[in-house]
Order: sequence, then C-alpha cells, then structure tokens
Amino acid sequence: MTHTIGLSAKLRDTIGKASHRLAGEGLIPAVVYGPKIETMSLSVDQRDFDHLMHEASVGSTLVDLAIEGREKPLDVIIKEVKRDEVKGHVQHIDFWAVDMGNVLQTTVAIDFVGSAQGEREGGVIMHSLRELKIEARPKDLPEHIEVDVSELNIGDSLTVANLTAPSGVTLLDDPETVMVSVMAPSVEEEEPVEVGEEGEVPEVGEEEEAEAGAEGEE
Repeated sequence: MTHTIGLSAKLRDTIGKASHRLAGEGLIPAVVYGPKIETMSLSVDQRDFDHLMHEASVGSTLVDLAIEGREKPLDVIIKEVKRDEVKGHVQHIDFWAVDMGNVLQTTVAIDFVGSAQGEREGGVIMHSLRELKIEARPKDLPEHIEVDVSELNIGDSLTVANLTAPSGVTLLDDPETVMVSVMAPSVEEEEPVEVGEEGEVPEVGEEEEAEAGAEGEE
C-alpha cells in the first residue's frame, strides 16, 4: 500500500516561456488537473520537491498537495516529471488529482530482488520490463512490485503471469510478457585456421588459368 507525503504549492500567473524565470527563484512550474477539478497552474519549491522525490515514485505515491489559498489539500499523484535532457534538473511537473473512491490506472516500478542462480553460473540476466501497468484504488497503490529472481537458472524466465498482484491491485500487462530472463553466456567464435601454401585453395578462375597454361606447354 502506498503512503502519503505532503507538499506545498502556490498558484502562479506566469505561463508559457515566462515560467522559465521561476528557476531563478528556486521554483518549478507545475500543473494539477483531474476529472473533478479545474486545471490550475502552480509553482513548487525546488528543494521541497527534490526532498519529496527521495521517498516518492512517479505514478504510485499519494501526495497531499496543499495549495496556498485552498482550505483542503488535494489528493494527487505525480503523473509526469519533465527534466532537462542535459543537466537533469526538473523543468515541469504534472499532478493528477485522484478520486479516492474510484480506481485509477497507472504504472509502478518493478523492484528486482535476489541474485539469480543462473547468473552466478555465468549466465547473463536480461531485464525486459522495468514497470507494470496496474489498476487500483489510490489507497491500494503499491510503491513498487517486487520480483524475486533468485531461483532463475540459465534459460529460465519470469512473465507477468508468474506474479501475484498485491491486494487490491489488478495487473494490466499481457500475462505472457517476459519481465526477466537468464541467457546462456555467449560463446566466442574461434578464428578460422589459415591454410598453408601447400594446402592453398586457388580462387575461382585461377584453376582454369593454370590448366590453360599446362595445355600450352604441351
């Protein structure tokens, strides 16, 4: 079950390109929207959000979003975090206001635990899936879903069908989707043995030329 974290935000008037100026004030532009509220443009303290992300996960952590001027906090999840591709700092945040009484669809990270037996024997572990699509009520959202790989031998794999969903959670991915597998170690190809002069095979055309020369000498 997910836990709830608090975060404060302020309404902002600056939108579009002008919102980039907020970075100089230590603020991040954000937006909150949902089926039962009007979309609001916000600003969030950068340090507060960085601290929150040490505990929170995108899509699966409930956040009590206290917006200045509003009597009650909003129940939200972090829907998307846009980062600068080069520097990595947060450029924009999308919050989704959830209805605590209804189910929602989101994604949660897979936490692979254990050391695969096949990997210890020289195999190569391949992670084919890093997150799962789920459906659950907000109060039942897991922070992540653990997948134990310790029993996997070389040639083994785990699919979504091998998982037991947490209470209140429905897995939406195709059950046959492979999450993780252990591949056999790659075998290095041996270099071809070079043929010596005595066993040298003539290229196409050389044999005919040799025969023609022999006939000429006769």
